[in-house]
Amino acid sequence: MSITKVAADEAGKLPGIDAGLGEIAVIKLGGSTMIDDELRRRFARDVVCLHGAGLRPVVVHGGGPQISAELERQDIASEFKNGLRVTSEAAMHIVRMVLTGVVQRELVGLINEHEPLAVGISGEDADMLTAARHRPEIDGRLVDIGRVGAIAHVAPRLIESLLAEGLIPIVSSIARSTEDAHVYNVNADTVAAALATALRASKLLLVSDVAGLHANWPHTEEIYERLTAKEVEDLLPHLSSGMLPKMRGCLDAVRNGVRSAHVVDGRERGAVLKALLTDRPVGTTVLPGIPAAPT
Repeated sequence: MSITKVAADEAGKLPGIDAGLGEIAVIKLGGSTMIDDELRRRFARDVVCLHGAGLRPVVVHGGGPQISAELERQDIASEFKNGLRVTSEAAMHIVRMVLTGVVQRELVGLINEHEPLAVGISGEDADMLTAARHRPEIDGRLVDIGRVGAIAHVAPRLIESLLAEGLIPIVSSIARSTEDAHVYNVNADTVAAALATALRASKLLLVSDVAGLHANWPHTEEIYERLTAKEVEDLLPHLSSGMLPKMRGCLDAVRNGVRSAHVVDGRERGAVLKALLTDRPVGTTVLPGIPAAPT
């Protein structure tokens, strides 16, 4: 049975189908899903199923565990500030090599085992992403964290051309600098949110190894099922460094035209398909606002 037939069958089993034919969905893959072979294979199959069901998926990937492992192997220190990796020149070389030469190629290969659809690109290609050096404010002062970028501009033409050809772009989150000849490491959640906005995507999906945004972590396992943009904004100052880029990305996306943003657990079977093909609650969903009740 072809994967397209599987896609149609699986979509038909999901109640509450809420996906429009031809809509763009930007999916960021991170967390333990990146390093568990079975989970990566399941994710690749789900992406092909989404394509077969009529969506146009764009995948943005991180690679934190693989980068950390290679830095350790090369005896280069790993350090994080405000949830962002401090990236020296030596570390940037490793980041670029791992993201574009290892992680991206593995995802492309896994998807193309099903159908020859995936094309690997990075933010450098055709200057799709440009970035300025990011200096976060920590304890009231701006801190230099090296070759870490903040998105300055998105030129989505390359991705749009790939989507028009029926292909699935796999995007590595590095960008050319607007200030010098260097490339910068950019947080993949941030890249996914920026691409979702530029592509006028209907949905943004952040796939990680957490169930969603916990309501009172670490004191409870309860997660927020649905949040409005205003509620997320109010929560941002209280979030852990790991969740901060995710929820800020969700907030930016829904405030700039994306219909909904979701944080889901990639270890949960069916979570990606449920979040993108149905209106069933899964993980944490962020919406621009709560529609007024009908009168």
